[in-house]
Amino acid sequence: MVGQSPLDPSESRTAVLLEPFVHQVGGHMSMMKYDEHTVCKPLVSQELSFYESLPLAMRQFTPQYKGIVSVHLKKDSLGNLTLIASPSLQTESCSHLDNAIGDSSVTIWHKCKWAAGTGTEHTLVKWSHTQVTKTFKDSCPGKMLLRTDLQYRTDSLLEDANGNQPERKSYNPWGLHCHRQHLNRMSSKHNENKLHQFLLLENVVSKYNYPCILDLKMGTRQHGDDASEEKKARHIKKCEQSTSASLGVRICGMQVYQADTGHFLCKDKYYGRKLSPDGFRQTLRQFLCNGNHLRTDLLEPIILRLKALLSVIRKQSSYRFYSSSLLIIYDGQEHKENTAPLDNHLHFQKTNCSTSHSTNHSRADVRMIDFAHTTFKGSKCNHTTYDGPDHGYIFGLENLIKILQNISEGK
Repeated sequence: MVGQSPLDPSESRTAVLLEPFVHQVGGHMSMMKYDEHTVCKPLVSQELSFYESLPLAMRQFTPQYKGIVSVHLKKDSLGNLTLIASPSLQTESCSHLDNAIGDSSVTIWHKCKWAAGTGTEHTLVKWSHTQVTKTFKDSCPGKMLLRTDLQYRTDSLLEDANGNQPERKSYNPWGLHCHRQHLNRMSSKHNENKLHQFLLLENVVSKYNYPCILDLKMGTRQHGDDASEEKKARHIKKCEQSTSASLGVRICGMQVYQADTGHFLCKDKYYGRKLSPDGFRQTLRQFLCNGNHLRTDLLEPIILRLKALLSVIRKQSSYRFYSSSLLIIYDGQEHKENTAPLDNHLHFQKTNCSTSHSTNHSRADVRMIDFAHTTFKGSKCNHTTYDGPDHGYIFGLENLIKILQNISEGK
């Protein structure tokens, strides 16, 4: 049953109901959907400093910064919790984003009831499977349940109307997993009236019908200058035990559309941490496989874009992109129907796809994201000044390009 909008009529003209961003494949900080072309995330001063002084050459490789918005928690009389954004004068060219919130905008956050637990803990009443399925279908055309082999240490986020858990592999829960943790923190630490500042950023996957996304943690070092000794040691260990040390890059999340099943295949950061260099190469190939064939048409545009980024990074003296990610994005919907034969026995985890030499124009992109620990000379939050470019990041880019070139050459 669809509930009433939590916004008062007087609020609806300027306030925006934030929705879960269902295409978040990695990270731990919750991303929210502000509108079709805009996402928002909790403001971190160091990341804001980066966007405010972003070098011109890097702008084509980062999301467009759109300003700052105030966000607060709101509970209705039934205990439903929502996040409401209030556009301010600080937003840039975002007046068109002010939407009236009607029944059509009532999403799964309206169906999240919070009940007080012990101490400051809160328990989230589960969403029904059909409600979440509808949210995913609204976000993606076609048969868009997200398939995943993610292994979670927590209970499933979902259960059906009878309280039974559905099959775990019918959806991609990573973004919802982040949202639940984020709202738990906000609800337990702050009251409803507290305003939180969020960054407004371009939704870099909004133009894709079936967004295939690879989230790569770049560089050989992940801890920021402000990290505690405990956190520093933890991040160093993660790098040493993963491909971050050997390749300068590791997989933090992935979703890739499988044309043979109409589902997305998803991987999470725990999967990425366990990969050997050879496993990383196989997963990179898997990211370019649509279930029927390898998307060789994507290799050249992705490699060219990565080479262009490498050229720019080499010229950025003093910058250190600690803990930042690189997104490789393409549309899972090919522009022309491919005639490659379907292997009916292809399991969704299989990586050895037959090769398709399509010459169709492909929509592919490469974007840097997550700059909460990025440091550079002149930064307001600068702790240490470095000389020269970020060699750890460059090492990762060079290896990534080399692996993709080997895939292109059939190695």
